[in-house]
Amino acid sequence: MKTDDAPKSAYELAMERLRKQDKEAGIEERAVTPAQKTRISEIRQFYEAKLAEREILHKSSLRKAEDTEAYEKLEEEYRRDRERLASERDTKIEKVRAGRA
Repeated sequence: MKTDDAPKSAYELAMERLRKQDKEAGIEERAVTPAQKTRISEIRQFYEAKLAEREILHKSSLRKAEDTEAYEKLEEEYRRDRERLASERDTKIEKVRAGRA
């Protein structure tokens, strides 16, 4: 935070309001430990690799698609896979932050 009397930015004001709301709601702010940071980084790297692998397989499948219906089906499967992987990643990261993993 700033130590002088200069006006605060909109970002700083918004962050103060959010911290105040969290405090009123009983949510405490905890710092992430170095071990948690390392684990979160590992999780992100793993899921980046999985998403890249899935993208490569998807592009290969698209080249083999014979009609519009098959193409759309492959696109939908790819979208669902990306959403599933992102959800798994976010869940695991949240568990690490909460100290449950």
